[in-house]
Amino acid sequence: QVQLVESGGGLVQPGGSLRLSCAASGRIFSINAMGWYRQAPGKQRELVASITSGGSTTYARSGKGRFTISRDNAKNTVYLQMNSLKPEDTAVYYCNADVINSPTMWTTNNYWGQGTQVTVSS
Repeated sequence: QVQLVESGGGLVQPGGSLRLSCAASGRIFSINAMGWYRQAPGKQRELVASITSGGSTTYARSGKGRFTISRDNAKNTVYLQMNSLKPEDTAVYYCNADVINSPTMWTTNNYWGQGTQVTVSS
């Protein structure tokens, strides 16, 4: 019903920057929270940052001061600007969204993107 498509991942040197994008499409009336999660090999998936429809943000300690989450509600798109990247930021980054599919719904459905690989290495 809803597709989340991430882009912007890749290989970057330590200290470099990347900007991830995630566009939501499909059966969308509105989107509440959107967020970015990541999963490194052998580790659990963890929250990186989230943003409400009103623009309130939450960051994991690991990215605070280096990562900035933003969204364009008109485009149903969320972004993650990542600066001063470290090798430990290497992971698959996943987009997540809480979507209200129709105006008659009172609850949200949660959706995940397919993930985009971020590799920080010299």
